[in-house]
Amino acid sequence: MKKYIIALTITSLLSGCATMRRPSNEHGSFYAWQQPIGEKEKYLHCQSAQAPHEIEGLQFVEPEILSSSADTLNTGDSIKINVAGDEDQLSGTYIVADNGEITLLGHSIFVAGKSAIEAKNNVAAMLYNKGFIRRKNSGVALNIAELNGVNIAVKGAVFAQGQVRLGDKSPETRNVNFSNIEFGDANPGRNLSTALRAAGGVRPDAEIRTIFLVRGNQWTQLDLRGAITGQPIKDIPMRSGDRVIVPSIGCLQEALVRPTTITQPGIRVYMSNLSRPANNNASSSINVDTTKLPYGTRLSQAMVAANCVGGSSMNAGRQVVLMSRNPVTGQSVVISRAVEKLVRNSDRDTKDPYLMPGDGIACYDSLAMNLRDVVSVFSETITPLILFNNLD
Repeated sequence: MKKYIIALTITSLLSGCATMRRPSNEHGSFYAWQQPIGEKEKYLHCQSAQAPHEIEGLQFVEPEILSSSADTLNTGDSIKINVAGDEDQLSGTYIVADNGEITLLGHSIFVAGKSAIEAKNNVAAMLYNKGFIRRKNSGVALNIAELNGVNIAVKGAVFAQGQVRLGDKSPETRNVNFSNIEFGDANPGRNLSTALRAAGGVRPDAEIRTIFLVRGNQWTQLDLRGAITGQPIKDIPMRSGDRVIVPSIGCLQEALVRPTTITQPGIRVYMSNLSRPANNNASSSINVDTTKLPYGTRLSQAMVAANCVGGSSMNAGRQVVLMSRNPVTGQSVVISRAVEKLVRNSDRDTKDPYLMPGDGIACYDSLAMNLRDVVSVFSETITPLILFNNLD
């Protein structure tokens, strides 16, 4: 008799695992209105963006001032120098070294951070002082042949703030440029929109009406709503050392959760589906391709990618769990949804959150399948006891 009591006790304990408790989250972890269930959180309201302290004491200029200013030389840039009357000793193509200098006949000239005109004057002065030319600035021409990549700092409401590298070209492309281009270069990889994408793209809480650009002792403010609405934007070319600051308004804006020129085209999420009939992720067709989703994908779409939807009606009542992180506060948030309710109920849009980069998705079996497993455990436990008892 004791053996039967022990088996029933084990079964009753296991039956408690047949249902899932709703995940609990810290106050302030939610950031999108589709995440809470029931009464909406008051802290989901948007706030006014604040001007960054980095602009204090700096001079404000209109965006056109920074956009129209001449390109300055940076390490890795290529310049062409032509000296009148010279055939093969001074005239040629030079690349700005890591120390910001170019070398002519063993003489170093610092040109990094200077415009083409300023660099030409420095070259002409050195040639005149060393006796290579008769008059200063006489017959010396210097032109930018190719613009290399630059380092830009991006902070604020972006997914990967920090130092980013823009505009680097492959060796093959640079060889083609050297052989075909005489003077001048346009590097579209050094624009503001490229800098934002290189920093992971703007987050859904970004205030894109007031993007700040700091260059030296000057700063300007840019409105990039045209990237969402289809209107023209001032996509200012970047210089090495520029700083881009994206303010936050503290809440999710659905218009920013899609691929644009200032957001990332796709995201990487992590999926696990071990529910019946699959017993491993490979049989659920979860691979590299299914975990790379377009930016703007919702939880319901990811459920289909993870094969959590459909199949046996006995296992239709699955649960899906989304593990995310508030991009503003950094707090983790775990959200549970009933798969069939999310598929069939008319209020699905109010409970179908957007996926963010690095989110995790897990599928759990239905209550019926869990109870089936409990009965199976009970059967596997009690049968040996009965056989053992018959042997007595």
